[in-house]
Amino acid sequence: MTLAERLAQAMARIPAADLLTGDGIEPHEMTATPTAAAVLVPVTDRAEPGVVLTQRTDTLRNHAGQIAFPGGRADPGDADLVATALREAEEEIGLRPGIVTVVGLADRYRTVTGFEVTPVLGVIPPDLTLHPAEAEVADLFEVPLAFLLDPAHHHRVSAPWRGRTRHFYEIVWNDRRIWGATAAMIVNLSRRLQWAT
Repeated sequence: MTLAERLAQAMARIPAADLLTGDGIEPHEMTATPTAAAVLVPVTDRAEPGVVLTQRTDTLRNHAGQIAFPGGRADPGDADLVATALREAEEEIGLRPGIVTVVGLADRYRTVTGFEVTPVLGVIPPDLTLHPAEAEVADLFEVPLAFLLDPAHHHRVSAPWRGRTRHFYEIVWNDRRIWGATAAMIVNLSRRLQWAT
């Protein structure tokens, strides 16, 4: 069975626990219509699969300096959210859409910044030479899939934000702090996939 087939089979499972739907947004904080967005969860096809993540530049208006999946808001010309994720991945890290085996759509996540993000799970060849877009991506790196999906690495933390306490997940890998929406989407993938190597 290929990695893409294993992931597709796992995506069809009922989640092991409740899924996270958003950043703990209060009804009065929601915009009438969230902005549609999609991210690519690029899983490397190797014996020990990994996930390619980006570190955003400090100069971006939204989520500056944070670790994220490649992705962004849907454009009117995008055929669907898969097209959005693939286009954004090509723009941000130079990943050609034709080499991505799309597995499927994961569970949507609503951010406090007004985006409804759909993760698109895809398998990519290992050891690609990727080219980060200097204006958006400060760095890119690969984290072992098994590490990301292990619930032992999902830490629920809190911090003050706009006069109240916000709770969110954080995953620390080496010197990298993955938190917020990206960590929440990883927690959801963990609960959905129930991955075992």
